[in-house]
Amino acid sequence: MTKAVRRLAISVAMSGAIVSIASAQGVDITGAGSSFAYPIYSKWASMYAAKTGAHVNYQSIGSSGGIRQLSDEIVDFGATDGPMTDEQLAKAKGGPILHFPTVLGGVALTYNLPSVTQPLKLTGDVIADMFMGTITKWSDPRIAQLNPGVRIPSADVIVVHRSDGSGTTYIFSDYLSSVSPTWLSKVGRGQSLDWPVGLGGKGSEGVMGQVKQLPGAVGYVELSYAKENRLPVALVRNKSGAWIAPTLESVTAAAAGAAAKLPANTDYRISIVNAPGRAAYPISSFTWILVYQHPKNPARSQALVNFLRWAYNSGESVAGSLDYSPLPAAMIKRLDARLSTVGGR
Repeated sequence: MTKAVRRLAISVAMSGAIVSIASAQGVDITGAGSSFAYPIYSKWASMYAAKTGAHVNYQSIGSSGGIRQLSDEIVDFGATDGPMTDEQLAKAKGGPILHFPTVLGGVALTYNLPSVTQPLKLTGDVIADMFMGTITKWSDPRIAQLNPGVRIPSADVIVVHRSDGSGTTYIFSDYLSSVSPTWLSKVGRGQSLDWPVGLGGKGSEGVMGQVKQLPGAVGYVELSYAKENRLPVALVRNKSGAWIAPTLESVTAAAAGAAAKLPANTDYRISIVNAPGRAAYPISSFTWILVYQHPKNPARSQALVNFLRWAYNSGESVAGSLDYSPLPAAMIKRLDARLSTVGGR
């Protein structure tokens, strides 16, 4: 997939379009949810159809919509960038739901400071205070102290955030909640937030557009958007004290340590923000496919298992070309085995 095609795919995804791979044979699989994961699920669907003739239909409606449609048994699988809550799981009509991580993504902090030509260094507590409106000037002494020798203008900090429910917002707010007790108590984590300050943009494209237009603006976007549009991104200090840029390698490093410590019976409904490890980028997360453990349609259940098994064993190889980080090999092996627990009612 060329970058131009990928940009078109993302644009289509944000409008809620449907990916449909036609097939004359096989069982239809339907899914809905995360727009962040749309490009890779689209690519996987195309590759899988070419190999097997199976029909995969995925609607990009956002993580909240994916959870809702699976809970109401409208689709065979949901997709989300933030794990379901206990309350959401309890309300699902089809019984127990399993979380299957598919790939990893990072959330980059981007800003509009044309006179600053090197990446700014920011810590989690400083980022939290910027988005809470406590730090209002880029020349604030706390930012200057982190960036000795860098001439930072005395411009207003203009916060830009997502106006729509978003898994990206969940990842970003999950990170801020993990590093700032004040943020946790006053704002918290979620796909939609009561933002203390700032301007809203719909989708990462909306946030990116606002940041580009407004000098002094700061916002958060998926790593892929930052790379595609060559946006400046901040280095964020991780749990080990290292300054880390968001890259495919640093996002994978955030998952590697967590994967090794997971118990065998875990549902993978876990956060990897602020992960340990010298090379780990701290604003990283899985994106998940959600599956009923005991679906009501055995044929579609088996078709979904077959698709996910193929994705783990063949689809992960294209993650990097679409600006996602692949899962660690040890985790893929465990998830492949875990698929055998999915079966009819």
